[in-house]
Amino acid sequence: MRAGHDTAIVRAEVVEGPRTQLLEAEIRAAGRNRVHLNRHPITRARDRRELVRVTVFAPDDLQLVKSGPAERRAYLDELLVSVAPRYETVVTDYERILRQRNALLKQRFGSDPDDDTTLAVFDTQLARIGAELARGRARMLDRLVPMVTAAYDDLAGSGAVTVGAAYEAEWWRSSVGSPGDDDLATAEPSDVVAALHDALVRHRRAELDRKITLAGPHRDEWRLRVRGLDARTHASQGEQRTLALALRLGGHRLCTEITGSAPVLLLDDVFSELDASRSSALVAHLVAGQTLLTTAGEVPPGVQAEHVLRVDAGVVRVAA
Repeated sequence: MRAGHDTAIVRAEVVEGPRTQLLEAEIRAAGRNRVHLNRHPITRARDRRELVRVTVFAPDDLQLVKSGPAERRAYLDELLVSVAPRYETVVTDYERILRQRNALLKQRFGSDPDDDTTLAVFDTQLARIGAELARGRARMLDRLVPMVTAAYDDLAGSGAVTVGAAYEAEWWRSSVGSPGDDDLATAEPSDVVAALHDALVRHRRAELDRKITLAGPHRDEWRLRVRGLDARTHASQGEQRTLALALRLGGHRLCTEITGSAPVLLLDDVFSELDASRSSALVAHLVAGQTLLTTAGEVPPGVQAEHVLRVDAGVVRVAA
């Protein structure tokens, strides 16, 4: 958005086979952004996502590795919805039920004779939808982790370090008869529902004291490891940056494999975050499909750009 202005307009033609559609977005400094498809407003994120899938890597993605588990859960859910759009409803329903359950816990619980009944209903709903979300994440991770590992090797050199990951759900690990988190992806749905429901019951007293839901996918962790150690605390800055990029590239490859169509890949100033060898490795291992690169410097060697646009003083020009 140009300095001193309140809005910016982005227009793109989306071509798929013989069909061309016009996608427009009005980005506002304040208030809600607006999106139109063929001059008609669209409000559902699912409609936009199904029209054009996009993978974005930006310097802020370092927080996927360095920050707490909330960033990684958001990444998982975003990717899950991209490869299986029906999970958008699952994620939305889980967040809604969680808000309602927390609101009940925060009020003067027990002042209404129906409070226990209402909480039991929320327990049943949260266990059912939460189990579906957790199993969806776990099944997706079975396919994603090898792709992230391969992307890391592509960037850092084959076998440079060992990359690993583990999905940690305390409510599943501690449930009776559950041998561990590794089989969450293959567990019977009814067993996962029962484990989450039992955890909610076990935490009831603590939840009433703390007035917040203490068990469920909203508290799960996806722990990333480098050389067997927690990447958040033990990986170097370079390893963390490489791993963050590998997460995006791995997710991009998974989405391409599952949907049969490569998302548009947007790499926002990524080369300023990488050394020369990793920059060259990234260029050499870009997957097929449309890729848009932004850089504050020159286009890196090896990039065969079909078009080069330069932005100077807020004006966009086609470079010679």
